[in-house]
Amino acid sequence: MSAPREEFLPAPDVQSHAANLLPLPSGELACAWFSGTQEGLSDIDVWFSRHDGTAWSEPLRISADPERSEQNPVLFQAPGGRLWVLYTAQRAGNQDTAEVRVRTSGDGGRSWDAARTLIPASPDGGVFVRQPVVVLDSGRWLLPVFRCPRPDTGRWRGDHDTSAVLASDDGGRSWQAHEVPGSTGCVHMNVLTPPGGELVALFRRRQADFVHLSRSADGITWSEPEPTELPNNNSSIQAAVLDDGAIALVHNASSAADATERRESLYDEIDGGATESTSDGPGLAFWGAPRAPLSLAVSTDGGRSWPVRRDVETGDGHCLTNNSRDGLNRELSYPSIAQTADGALHLAYTYHRRVIKHVVVDRAWAAAEPTCHAS
Repeated sequence: MSAPREEFLPAPDVQSHAANLLPLPSGELACAWFSGTQEGLSDIDVWFSRHDGTAWSEPLRISADPERSEQNPVLFQAPGGRLWVLYTAQRAGNQDTAEVRVRTSGDGGRSWDAARTLIPASPDGGVFVRQPVVVLDSGRWLLPVFRCPRPDTGRWRGDHDTSAVLASDDGGRSWQAHEVPGSTGCVHMNVLTPPGGELVALFRRRQADFVHLSRSADGITWSEPEPTELPNNNSSIQAAVLDDGAIALVHNASSAADATERRESLYDEIDGGATESTSDGPGLAFWGAPRAPLSLAVSTDGGRSWPVRRDVETGDGHCLTNNSRDGLNRELSYPSIAQTADGALHLAYTYHRRVIKHVVVDRAWAAAEPTCHAS
């Protein structure tokens, strides 16, 4: 068992967040994330870098809309060879204005074609992505999304977000939406294909209680999400099916139960901070639960239990502010996980909203005795 290896990606600006990893056919490891001065501002753009086994390349800016905050990039190696990046584009802190855009590359991310809108916003609200496209054995593509409804009054704060799967049977040229029943508050749907034929989806929870799980036989019809034993703090998760069939999930092992304070919303520091609701009513989104520790959990029974849990990095996870300029944020969050051909597990995550951290662990480390609390 080897000790974890750590390094930081180059940071184009004072804030870096929402990394997404993808092993490339060349053997390189790709990472996309967003960077700028602060999430929600129009100088937030998507950046891309490749690791050749020695170092990360100089970041390449791959979005630059001067009117919108471009966030949550998702990389996808499409059948046929083209590399996709999907990302969101919203006005200020209004996720209910977000649309999903896409660019593609034929040379492993060195150059990209023009951006186009894949999924537009609607009069009722915006649409967001965070997790990878999944290609089923049938050839069908599944793109998990979450919807950000426009409130009747005030600004979006996530209370009523829901999840859906977009399915394509023509290589991404057209998509059909399939809503996940009972998914209010369940977002960042992460679709997995473990052995056995049943699909599993894991969710972030706006209510900051637990990671939730849903199942499907075909990727179209899903069960209502139910809580797992793993805590969630209304921050992103990501999981991967490993080469031995286990599911490895990276998340913050904390929840609202660990919070001593809360904030009004994710964007309460920009545009006056007015929100739809600041009450503590049941079912409303909870913002401000600590975004730490950054932990790895492993399941060998399709997500029914998670006996192995290891802390990758610990800290107080202070996230009552998104301020990166003054170093006030200390979250360890928004992880991505990928396994490369040599069996190594690569993790990338937000370090204090200043930089993306890359950690490499081996499978033996991931299977070792638990080192974090099991709450």
